[in-house]
Amino acid sequence: MRLRKEPDTMQEEDILLIARVSDALAHPARIKIFRFIMNANRDRKKICNKDVVEAFDYSQATISQHIKKLVTSGLLEVQKSDRFSYYYANLGVLMKYLDATKKFPPTV
Repeated sequence: MRLRKEPDTMQEEDILLIARVSDALAHPARIKIFRFIMNANRDRKKICNKDVVEAFDYSQATISQHIKKLVTSGLLEVQKSDRFSYYYANLGVLMKYLDATKKFPPTV
């Protein structure tokens, strides 16, 4: 008896999204920073780099590098106001990422 092969529903766009976001979330510090910003946004708090530095035991330069990676992936958005940059979690990208990962065919 032959097993019917499931159709591959993953598009190139999904593959690139998974790679980009997975790379951004590959470091535990970035996951913690993303969750911190996401929770602060849920509570309607504006978060700038200074707030993230105060919340974590990392240097300002390290925080900036991690935030840059999250912004590049699309997980964070930046709004500049005067001399401050405020960060917002992009839940749309997170949901697209989670949906794309569900398209992986189950293993046999």
